[in-house]
Amino acid sequence: MLPWRRLLRPLAVLTLTAAALVAPTGAAQAASAPSSGWNNWSCKPSAAHPRPVVLVHGTFGNSVDNWLGFAPYLVHRGYCVYSLDYGQLPGVPLFNGLGPIDQSAGQLDTFVDKVLASTGAAKTDIVGHSQGGMMPRYYLKFLGGGAKVNALVGLAPDNHGTTLNGLTQLLPYFPGAEDLISAATPGLADQIAGSAFQNKLNAGGDTVPGVTYTVIATRYDEVVTPYRSQFLDGPNVRNVLLQDLCAVDLSEHVAIGLTDRIAWHEAVNALDPAHAERTTCASVFA
Repeated sequence: MLPWRRLLRPLAVLTLTAAALVAPTGAAQAASAPSSGWNNWSCKPSAAHPRPVVLVHGTFGNSVDNWLGFAPYLVHRGYCVYSLDYGQLPGVPLFNGLGPIDQSAGQLDTFVDKVLASTGAAKTDIVGHSQGGMMPRYYLKFLGGGAKVNALVGLAPDNHGTTLNGLTQLLPYFPGAEDLISAATPGLADQIAGSAFQNKLNAGGDTVPGVTYTVIATRYDEVVTPYRSQFLDGPNVRNVLLQDLCAVDLSEHVAIGLTDRIAWHEAVNALDPAHAERTTCASVFA
């Protein structure tokens, strides 16, 4: 990476974060929003947004912290929004997404059934960040999720694994995590490129019929490398590089899910392609 880019990246992330805080958050739509928050089990999907959205956090994340920006962004646009905690390990508080990923996919299965029963919807859409964009593919492929999901949107998903060194790049974002986990943590081991889990997940093709897939990646991802390993092959797949939408967006792996309204705008396009609007640098103010 060029030195000037390394210096500018923190400034760019701060700029995007500030824009996320001051930009309009759908005030015009707020009056018709189904609730004042997410995980509202009385929410009923509207004709405009007939499918609830399930948000799946990343490694070390949880159902709240990972989505403090994006969940309200969706709610203000009239979506019923839900998020779950998964992958908890005994004796490891706060940090989730560390358990065996096949078992985490089972937790997602149970949660999606709960969302569908509550909302009365036939299918849901899923948006996941990092591991949360990859893990649902196991649910779709092996646990019958393909019949219950319309679209999967991954923000920086490690679809074909990464290196253990890449995963350790997350530790500075979560103070205290390094003291609680080790390389033997199942949820980390399953994400290493070439692991038995990754080989099973990707054998026979990346996708299942009937589901549309969108991957939104950033060139500056320091966790899932190379970033193109995030992309999927198969029918109904759209792979998006964030910098093709906005060349000056320097978000890395964490920021793309937590603060980047350009990525969020493109994710909403994937959820509602019939009303998609072109994503540009100006989308940070949309």
